[in-house]
Amino acid sequence: MAYQPPIKDMLFVMNELANLKAVSELPGCEDATPETAEAVLEESAKFVAAEIAPLNHAADQEPSYWTKDGVITSKGFKEAFRQFADAGWQGLQHPTDFGGQGLPKLVGTPCVEMLHGANISFALCPLLSDGAIEALLTAGDDKLKATYLENLVTGKWTGTMNLTEPQAGSDLAAVRTRAEPQGDGTYKIFGTKIFITYGDHDMTDNIVHLVLARTPDAPPGVKGISLFIVPKFLVNADGSLGARNDAHCVSIEHKLGIKASPTAVLQFGDNGGAIGTLVGEENRGLEYMFIMMNAARFGVGLQGIGLSEHAYQHALAYAKDRVQSRDLTGSPAGVAIIHHPDVRRLLMNMRSQTEAARALAYVGASLYDQAHHGADADQRVQNQAVYEYLVPIIKGWSTELSQDVARDGVQIHGGMGFIEETGAAQHYRDAKILTIYEGTTAIQANDLIGRKTVRDGGKVAKDLIAQVRATEAELAKLDGADFAAIRKHLAQGGAELEAVVDYVVGNLKSDIKGVFAGSVPYLKLAGIVLGGWQMARAAVISQQKLNAGDGDASFYKAKIATARFFADHFLTQAPGIRTSITDGSAGVLALDIEQF
Repeated sequence: MAYQPPIKDMLFVMNELANLKAVSELPGCEDATPETAEAVLEESAKFVAAEIAPLNHAADQEPSYWTKDGVITSKGFKEAFRQFADAGWQGLQHPTDFGGQGLPKLVGTPCVEMLHGANISFALCPLLSDGAIEALLTAGDDKLKATYLENLVTGKWTGTMNLTEPQAGSDLAAVRTRAEPQGDGTYKIFGTKIFITYGDHDMTDNIVHLVLARTPDAPPGVKGISLFIVPKFLVNADGSLGARNDAHCVSIEHKLGIKASPTAVLQFGDNGGAIGTLVGEENRGLEYMFIMMNAARFGVGLQGIGLSEHAYQHALAYAKDRVQSRDLTGSPAGVAIIHHPDVRRLLMNMRSQTEAARALAYVGASLYDQAHHGADADQRVQNQAVYEYLVPIIKGWSTELSQDVARDGVQIHGGMGFIEETGAAQHYRDAKILTIYEGTTAIQANDLIGRKTVRDGGKVAKDLIAQVRATEAELAKLDGADFAAIRKHLAQGGAELEAVVDYVVGNLKSDIKGVFAGSVPYLKLAGIVLGGWQMARAAVISQQKLNAGDGDASFYKAKIATARFFADHFLTQAPGIRTSITDGSAGVLALDIEQF
């Protein structure tokens, strides 16, 4: 099954929901006109469909492997990455000063989705490089930027982030990797890092590791963590590669999914110490690493959306082709299974959730651009706050639903979905990691409560709910059962989300465990309501287009029908989710540990 990026829906969301025109008018974004964006998306779609997607299933069957001389990536990856880098795709969103194209995040976002939709295992390498680039742009000094940024932005080298250790998973306070100052501005790094995505590979000449470690006098806990650059090969003063650094991949993991992406165990300092350079100031490493993590978390949300789109296309093609049983209304012979109501339900589950998550993510990308390029300082701060509120939802909700979408894809395939040769099972296996790495869904949900809701008394959340209500008013102006149903369920969803925000803000101090017991359901509710809001906006705009006789009537009618389905089948879950949050903590915490 060939993956084809859904350019038409992407452009609709960019232009109509994420307001690409307004983004293109921001200082520094003038080149990102709607016409340019469309041309970029079309070129990206051609590239990933022709060069990246065909590698996906074969690489799952013959994944990357470790040798004593280094990791060998799956057949075709090295050549494809060189094409990817040479065409400028790694630098699409990065500054022109360092060899990038300087396009806004809103234009880069669909290209990232396409890449992940085509082949998540391949796309993980540039995703990690993007995070390293962002960290260096923010915290690197001029020398580090001059040494590393152009090589990373152009894809000549790739980047990694090294947080996790055998004893320190999500709890970074337990990091033990040591950084010993050498008196010449460098440090020697000693320790073990695990779960390092593309920690070793054969696709570029050098790999730039960003490593969390502790200096000898560092305070305990997360306040004592610093960030270091530790390249695989040292870099000479003239920019050429020097000696092999004392940073080695000693094994890679055998995994449920994303098998072609080498997940490395890296050993630093077994032969005298790996040479590292401090990024920024000592003891501020976690702050800098969060720059990488936030970039990666948004990217992982796009992984969920891209995978969901691929799984949907895969299942749709099978449903149109697979003949099984007669139509319920009567037919002389068997029909394609897409004629059967439950298969239609499953396909609409897949389609509507994917479109809702895409719309929310692209709107988030637009807010990011407005926060970083807007002329008004107060507006920048406000847009940044909304973007930061949305990031854990985009990451957590989009990846959780990708598992449901991939599962429904297997179900549509029936028994053939359980057979690896059809490829449906790969989507299901690949989806599982998305809810775990770059912070589990629970970590995203804890962030949503602690840093994104309580810190401002729920103000950002309430401002978003006010915008939901404005869309309800727009729906009220339109006739027809579809708009009445969407409005009814969106209004209910907005009310339930507001009740949960009030509960979280009002009860955190008095019942912290009770509030956090409902953190993941809160994240899910926020995703459903805010995703449903975007679907409702899409329905309103589509009807306006139909009334004006603009564009593709079939496309706009499908947008309205899909929004109605999402409202009927997902927004209607809001009351039950709210109850599980506000009334459900007693059951979560009822048993003593010994009773489990």
